[in-house]
Amino acid sequence: MRQAVRLTAVVFFLVATALATIFGSVRGVVHDPQHRPIQGAHLTLKAQNSDWTQSQDSDDRGEFDFNSVPIGGYTVTVSSQGFQPMQQGVIVQSDTSPVLHFELAVAGSRETVSVSGIPVEATLDSVTPTTMLNREDIRETPGADRTNGMEMITDYVPAAYVTHDMLHMRGGHQVEWLIDGVPIPNTNIATNLGPQIDPKDIDYLEVQRGSYDADYGDRTYGIFNIAPRTGFERDKECDLVISAGNFYQTNDQLSCGGHTQRFAYYASLNGNRSNYGLQTPVPQVVHDADNGYGGFASFIFNPDSKNQFRVVGSLRQDYYQIPIDPDPNSIGNSIYPSYGLRDGEREPDGYATFSWVHTFNPNMLLTVSPFYHYNGADYKSSPNDYPVASIVTENANYVGAQVAFNATFWKNDLQAGVYGFGQHQYNYFDNLFNDGEANFAASSIGVNGGVTAFFINDKFKVAPWLTFIAGLRQTEFDSSISESATDPRFGVAVKIPRLNWVFRGFYGYFYQAPPLVTATGALLDLANSQNFTFSPLKGERDIEWQFGVTIPFHGWNLSADNYETRAENWLDHNNIGDSNLFWPITWQYALIQGWELTLRSPNLWHRSQFHLAYANQIAQATSPITGGLVCPVPVTSACGLDIPPGLSPVDHDQRNTLNVGFNTNLPGHTYASTNVYYGSGFTNGLPGVQYPGDYLPGHTTFDLALGKTFAENYTVSVDALNVANRRVQLDNSLTFGGFHWNDPRQVYVEFRYRFHY
Repeated sequence: MRQAVRLTAVVFFLVATALATIFGSVRGVVHDPQHRPIQGAHLTLKAQNSDWTQSQDSDDRGEFDFNSVPIGGYTVTVSSQGFQPMQQGVIVQSDTSPVLHFELAVAGSRETVSVSGIPVEATLDSVTPTTMLNREDIRETPGADRTNGMEMITDYVPAAYVTHDMLHMRGGHQVEWLIDGVPIPNTNIATNLGPQIDPKDIDYLEVQRGSYDADYGDRTYGIFNIAPRTGFERDKECDLVISAGNFYQTNDQLSCGGHTQRFAYYASLNGNRSNYGLQTPVPQVVHDADNGYGGFASFIFNPDSKNQFRVVGSLRQDYYQIPIDPDPNSIGNSIYPSYGLRDGEREPDGYATFSWVHTFNPNMLLTVSPFYHYNGADYKSSPNDYPVASIVTENANYVGAQVAFNATFWKNDLQAGVYGFGQHQYNYFDNLFNDGEANFAASSIGVNGGVTAFFINDKFKVAPWLTFIAGLRQTEFDSSISESATDPRFGVAVKIPRLNWVFRGFYGYFYQAPPLVTATGALLDLANSQNFTFSPLKGERDIEWQFGVTIPFHGWNLSADNYETRAENWLDHNNIGDSNLFWPITWQYALIQGWELTLRSPNLWHRSQFHLAYANQIAQATSPITGGLVCPVPVTSACGLDIPPGLSPVDHDQRNTLNVGFNTNLPGHTYASTNVYYGSGFTNGLPGVQYPGDYLPGHTTFDLALGKTFAENYTVSVDALNVANRRVQLDNSLTFGGFHWNDPRQVYVEFRYRFHY
């Protein structure tokens, strides 16, 4: 094996140190009305949505420190003899340490629990814009708990949307999924369509948008850090979920879980199908069924107070028919003939992670996590497809490890370590021309590669109102080409006294390893026959700066950010000839600029919550294409497609996006939730052919969900997406399936039944 793979083996077998976690800590102080510390006050930290708890007593300085706390919402209760009990709520994000202050009132003749009305303050431990959702948010958001639904992201995260069946975020495609803080690596781009995990299996979802510490990876555009369900939220209980709706759709799941004081387990099986899967090239839905099935499991064991073992595993498979335009005389078929195709894609995926979490003392935490990931994308055509039938198999195996080491001392919070994996990529390609053109022999290729990254990161708390963050990440990539990158990152967070506003700034470098394979022999021959060729892919290198502010006000949380990303060898995708096949490419340069705003309310009237996410951005790139599927000679046109010199909007550029949602719990165990989405329109790939101007029409959709629980164990809900059935041409960039229209109206009924065993 090459150097990177050897290093990965060392990481896997020898216990190094590395990367991000799902853990934070909760610290604070307990004092009396004269601000004298209270020693021996008993504190309990309890998860708001499960039975997970930790307890301890304050020390002689009145201080306490809960460590190894998974991301999520918690309630801290404190009691001490002679004082009234008190509670505070707190939200824990990964690698953060919220600080709570308890001022206990002297006990009177009637003892009550005093609930602090002070809202949770904006964190000084991170400069990363973050959106946090829990399983109730996902369950009640219209459409969000479907197996392949992306609404849990697109409804809450600025500049996140789906077009040509791909999730885009902050102007790019490359996002990363973390399960229990462990990355699920996938160096391929544009090969898989659904989320990495069924949303029904998620306890908390933490979405991070750029400006990462050095202990995080290099997917500049977005990181989805998932804390899966563990069983702490159940007591030997199962949930059965069955749904049915138009397009003959159903999303079903059976999940069971339970726990003791030291052990928790959760397991689920799911299946789904629909006659509407991918976005269609015309308003009609033709040849567009999808189906899938899978399973998920999570196990946690606490042998003692200093050690925890976590195991997570998943297996799933999805199948998608490729939709077509049935009219051979349509504009779309005159450019991209799909009416004669009967293609489909099968996507198997599986992963397993093991984590050992060891607490040396309240200020030192170590997490060791070996992992394995298998991912496939198998594209098959009908043998009679006209003009061409294609078969493509892409299989990747990843084996690696990460370990997270955190140490807190004096005013520093230090992270240091290494992360790595070895990858084997196998690709097969066969193309059969049924229109009389010459055919090329099938071919295959297998390639090995690997990534190793070392990092060190420190958060230096100069004062209670000022934190400096500095880190360095060194990445080595080794495959058919070898590359290295040294990426410094800097951040600062400043809190304005009394106002409690937190201003943050970031400047940093990122490197993203490329896909291992660009083309096999037959595919190269096909490209050459159509005036294309393939060039080796190099890693994307980004420079990002960001400035933002978080404003808490009486429980409301307003966050605004302005950012810019400059990318060299910017990873994108393209299709070759009249095919539905995505191939990775790199543009010479890309510039993504934008600003975004999120607003989240407290619990209004003890029953409702409001959320808003807005983004204004422009994503531009410039020719030539430097890697992957390219023209033989770099010129200012890409093989017949006229591209003006300088920066031009990319196909998924959309200047304005807005989501406004409202969730409320009504009397009688009933809930209602809505979401309104507005998009200003994507880049018009064919100006003047059907639509004037450089952008396609804007579009607005309205979603609604209503649910009611009966006898605590039965819940019936109705979800309606795009209630008014407003349809527009979303994309005409001629990628996957040709043109794309937005989703039609979908209505389904869901039944949930909880039972004990």
